[in-house]
Amino acid sequence: MSWRTCAAAAALAGLSFSDLPTFRPSDLHAQSPRRLDALLDAPPFDHALWGVALVDENGKLLYGRNAEKLFIPASNTKLVVTAVAAALLPPDFTVNTSLYGTGPVRDGVLEGDLVLYGRGDPAFGVRCYAVDTIAPGTCEADPAAPLRRLVDGLRARGIRAVNGAIVGDGSYFEPTIVHPAWDYFDTFWWYAAPVSGLTLNDNSVDIRWKPGPHVGAPAEISLWPAYHGLRFENRTRTVAAGGETDLDDEIWRHPGTHDAWAEGTVALDHRGGTDYFAMPDPNLFAARALRSILTEAGIAVTGETRSTTDSMAYASARRSTPIAEVASRPLRDWIFPILNTSQNLYAEVLLKQLGRQFGTGGSWREGIRVERRFLIDSIGVDSTQFSVYDGSGLAAENLVSPLAFTRILRYIRSHPRYGTFAAGLPKSGQRGSLRNRFVGTPLEGKVSAKTGSISRVNTLSGYIDRGNGRYWIFSVMANHHVQGGSAALRRIDEVVRLMAGN
Repeated sequence: MSWRTCAAAAALAGLSFSDLPTFRPSDLHAQSPRRLDALLDAPPFDHALWGVALVDENGKLLYGRNAEKLFIPASNTKLVVTAVAAALLPPDFTVNTSLYGTGPVRDGVLEGDLVLYGRGDPAFGVRCYAVDTIAPGTCEADPAAPLRRLVDGLRARGIRAVNGAIVGDGSYFEPTIVHPAWDYFDTFWWYAAPVSGLTLNDNSVDIRWKPGPHVGAPAEISLWPAYHGLRFENRTRTVAAGGETDLDDEIWRHPGTHDAWAEGTVALDHRGGTDYFAMPDPNLFAARALRSILTEAGIAVTGETRSTTDSMAYASARRSTPIAEVASRPLRDWIFPILNTSQNLYAEVLLKQLGRQFGTGGSWREGIRVERRFLIDSIGVDSTQFSVYDGSGLAAENLVSPLAFTRILRYIRSHPRYGTFAAGLPKSGQRGSLRNRFVGTPLEGKVSAKTGSISRVNTLSGYIDRGNGRYWIFSVMANHHVQGGSAALRRIDEVVRLMAGN
């Protein structure tokens, strides 16, 4: 053991974080750098790379450890896109999803294709959009509800048949729908689903599974929604009670196709589970959903179902008046799941939306360019202290310093539209990703922060409420650790408590 490790252990001797003194929010103040240094250098995280910044509401640095160095932020990256979007867009900003026809309507028949055109509305899904889940309009249980409203609009126009194709048009955003920096295996799952102008059910399908009726039988697997269009093969096997269950890691798809399969085993006594499998073509997924709902409504379709990301393919149709149209939920409802439950797809859609609204197009490149200029020109972040590649933090190439995060958080805190951002930020002990953090401590309900986690990375950045409208801003980033995520979270929480304690 090195002399530094011994010194750290000695400094921590007798210090039990469960025995920290009880204090009122008005008494919160920074601990000495010596005790924080000792905690950060203590085993088993003494070989990890730590970045920490604690500043007061005036921006004064109270404590720093590698505060200006670049760290992989994981989902703390979402603080960037949500802060920039909250500042640039009004909280009631909406986009429309429209139905266009390529031909005239005669005697209740659309003579041409029916084109479903999305403008980057992420909120076609099963989700709640506020902490109070019983408030009217907060939660949505049917991912196709907006599509049903569009079909109601067709029926109101007297349309009873479509003599053409159903087309999902996602060309409002760029044709590239999978980020090139994302891990290939990740792209099978909901958290790395493709990002297009059309979104439905997080651009993923729910795969529900449980053991078969007896040993040797295939597992029982169902896919929802039913209009998924996957050609799915069940290669699984039920094994004896107490045996290995690995099905949830053994769901695959041939690249670029709808050919998918599950393999692996499920123990007879396993309760089963649900996995969320990314759809390779979200525009086709949405078109299939629309066709299904048209059938339910008694509207016949003679043509095929297809998709496009070619912005010119239906440009002339989009210049006409929509046959039907629905507005999205407002921006504040997009930001809530990005921050509160760390929904990746919403973050990526929002990033492309920034590029579309303030850049030259709805692409990752343009969204990042808009973010970068705003961070440098409006917030005053040092350009050498950040480099972002996506909106969600899934890409390991993202790099941000702790000090940059505190500057972003300080800026948005004083912005007139802070409420849009704050409503989604998780609070310790409350619904969201901090529900079980700081519970039973003086910081329960006093920490509002965004979590972050990818392989060997855990982060937490946000605010410590000091009472009477006063606050501190912090960013704690642990990189290159080999401990489990739970152990890293405990150590990060100890760091935050020590920064806030006396």
